[in-house]
Amino acid sequence: MTHDFLIIGGGIAGVSAGAQLAELGRVLLLEGEAALAYHASGRSAALYEAQYGKPATVALNLASRADHDSLDGGVLSPRGLMVLAGPGAQAAFDHDVADMHLTPIPVDEAVARVPILNPAAIHAAAIHTEAWDIDTDRLIQHFARHIRAHDGQVTTGAPVTAITRISGGWRVRTTNGDHQARILVNAAGAWADQIAAMAGIAPIGITPLRRSVARIPAPGGHDISDWPMLMGAGETWYAKPDAGQLIISPAEEDPVSEPHDAWPDDMVLAEGIARYQDFVTPEVTRLTASWAGLRSFAPDRLLVLGPDPVDPAFVWVAGQGGYGFQTAPAASRLVADLVAGRVPELDADLVAALSPARFRGGVA
Repeated sequence: MTHDFLIIGGGIAGVSAGAQLAELGRVLLLEGEAALAYHASGRSAALYEAQYGKPATVALNLASRADHDSLDGGVLSPRGLMVLAGPGAQAAFDHDVADMHLTPIPVDEAVARVPILNPAAIHAAAIHTEAWDIDTDRLIQHFARHIRAHDGQVTTGAPVTAITRISGGWRVRTTNGDHQARILVNAAGAWADQIAAMAGIAPIGITPLRRSVARIPAPGGHDISDWPMLMGAGETWYAKPDAGQLIISPAEEDPVSEPHDAWPDDMVLAEGIARYQDFVTPEVTRLTASWAGLRSFAPDRLLVLGPDPVDPAFVWVAGQGGYGFQTAPAASRLVADLVAGRVPELDADLVAALSPARFRGGVA
């Protein structure tokens, strides 16, 4: 059977693109791991903060908000974001306040909201109430159901081993068989450049960057369910309530030589916990879990969305960085519009800024 669209990658990029493309033709989505959202998508901090990212990313965030409010009955729940600055971090704090539209608050108000904070360590604080938790599994499963409801297939445990350009499309070899499709969609995350090279398409310079996370018990036995996410000015660390516990990250972006199933660096994780520890009174004495993920960025740190200008039958859905979930509805809709030859609802300059043509010398 020849499918209309074969999507490589079962993270949020792949399943959201698949859901949109399923309305245009028969979709086959291939995920190499045993479950969807195994890598970066399954290790996300899962926050919707519309003002987080470069202007093009913010535009996608904003264009996705209505979908996040409505898909599957809505996938957002209130969280909030608080940025904290210690001595010497005023410039980074001021930049964050302006960039993310934060509201500065007195230190005693910050401590009232999050009672473990150490007021002696905080030089400045700001809050944004318009930040939301994303139910990531609910969103992934919503898109996967949509693919299946339109006679598409979602196949896990099918790593790709070879890709061949054939007349009228592509042949993709996996460990459990060959598949053919008219259009190949590269949603392979940290592996996007490797998939491109396998298909004979020039890579665009996707760089995987590791980010580590630890989970600790709720500090001091507090009910932390309504605490905001905490972030050090300049995103030097963050801490976020998660299932009754607290996740802490050094927010590092360490390049890796090759994409792989990432694991945390203990020393880097310890540095991040120490940065968090500087702002709070309870000591961190125990981790309940730790993990790492690879956030993949294009050279200009913008998403890469749309057909490759050299071979339009090869479609990029890559470079999500840390913005994959919050941009997914608008990003996937843009990809479907471009594949279908429709005029996108997004501004033409934004579409051009996200196009893979920017890495091909502007070839249209």
